[in-house]
Amino acid sequence: MVAGLDFDILKQKPTWQAFGVAIVLFCIIGYSSLTLFDLSSSAYGTTDEIEPVADFEVLTMQRDGIDDTIPLRDGYIRLSDLRGSVVVLDFMAVDCSNCHYVQEHIDQNLDDWQTIGGDYPVVAISIASWYGYESFEQINSTFGDQSSNRHMPWPVANGASDSILLEDGARGDLVEYYSAQALPLALVIDHEGFVVAKENTGTPLDGWNEFDNAIEKASEGKAQSLRIGIEKADRSIQGVFIIGLFLGILVYFSPCAFPVLPSYITYYLSLGMREDELREAGKLSGKMPGSIEVGGFAALGQLTFFGVVGFIIFGLSEIINLSGILHSVAIAIAWLLVVLGGLMLLGWTSHLLSGVQKILDIYQTKEEDENFTPRRNMYLWGIGYSAASVDCTAAAVFPFIAWLTVVGNTAFIAGLSGLIISVTFLMILVTALVGAGRQAMIGFLRRTTGIVKATGAWMMMFAGIGLLIYLTQPETVTSIIG
Repeated sequence: MVAGLDFDILKQKPTWQAFGVAIVLFCIIGYSSLTLFDLSSSAYGTTDEIEPVADFEVLTMQRDGIDDTIPLRDGYIRLSDLRGSVVVLDFMAVDCSNCHYVQEHIDQNLDDWQTIGGDYPVVAISIASWYGYESFEQINSTFGDQSSNRHMPWPVANGASDSILLEDGARGDLVEYYSAQALPLALVIDHEGFVVAKENTGTPLDGWNEFDNAIEKASEGKAQSLRIGIEKADRSIQGVFIIGLFLGILVYFSPCAFPVLPSYITYYLSLGMREDELREAGKLSGKMPGSIEVGGFAALGQLTFFGVVGFIIFGLSEIINLSGILHSVAIAIAWLLVVLGGLMLLGWTSHLLSGVQKILDIYQTKEEDENFTPRRNMYLWGIGYSAASVDCTAAAVFPFIAWLTVVGNTAFIAGLSGLIISVTFLMILVTALVGAGRQAMIGFLRRTTGIVKATGAWMMMFAGIGLLIYLTQPETVTSIIG
């Protein structure tokens, strides 16, 4: 043992049995959550009414040799001017890590798309869609500057609330007409203005095969059977409420959140392991809270986090600017998960990060404490779950809230209610499903205390490592996805 770290744990068989269990659980739960995200995102914003998408006009970065490679009108791109071409349309934002995976895919494949040799040439356009918060100057310095590591060598523009060109001469909001509240959103528009492919993630489970095939078929003029309708966001109370429900699903199962979900489930499973002992020792009064109650507290933690961040963004935007910081917050949380998981595995958390631990100890309790508070612990877990996934979920939640403020007070309440209900229901549902089989596992958990605790530590480290790779290694993730 060195300075409180028990490295002999790494020589014990249960530790590596737990490692294997953690890998299996992490993969199963993570893949399941990504599958649910894929299914829900593919349905969001679509309709059976197949019509050409709305025309729009957006201001480009006006870079010589890049933005002017397609027809411009005083620096503006008009979609209708590109009829006869296949348009890969990328709705994105600076504070959206998942968006950057879309751009990575475009960067790696644009030359190939443009040399398909079909009747209709392929062009790509990226449009900044968080225009209520991220300025034109910020978009230009991030994506337009050739010295930036996010430079895009294809046309980049900034959307606006009056970008849509309606037939009666009126204007409309770009995000509203393309249902782009949840970013990223990548569309393939054929030569006649119909959408033939749609992706709401930068890491699709099929490795972009369906999306890329649609581009090839559209270039050859053979994509008519792939056409889908894009639904304009409904401003009615019912419509906004439903949008909120859909976004709640995307938030809960977002690619940034899936590494943390297995760790959350493992922690909840371990809660009942020592229930009888805690009650006999007087540290727990009454029964351990049920799965629905525990899930409710975790959901409340999620909503608390987004409420605070949302208040800072929209209520204190003149004082505190979080733009560009959310990515760093997510990375910091990822590192914290790795460190704390390692310390848990080695049985020591009292010295390193002692300042952090003292703060946590004020609020979070352990089985060894005089009073154990599982409700408070799950509430804090909900906050941590949201903090770890903020880099992806912020790109869906905050633009949606910003749009609601424009729509009106009644719609704002309805949309926010839908989002809250959806996130709360999913957190409770997942916890309840795990809890349904939890009692049957209590005996096993008690017999395998060492494995269970080690599994939780491994899962926490996997969550941190998975987030770090996702947030900082787009090339690696892209090569894995395809």
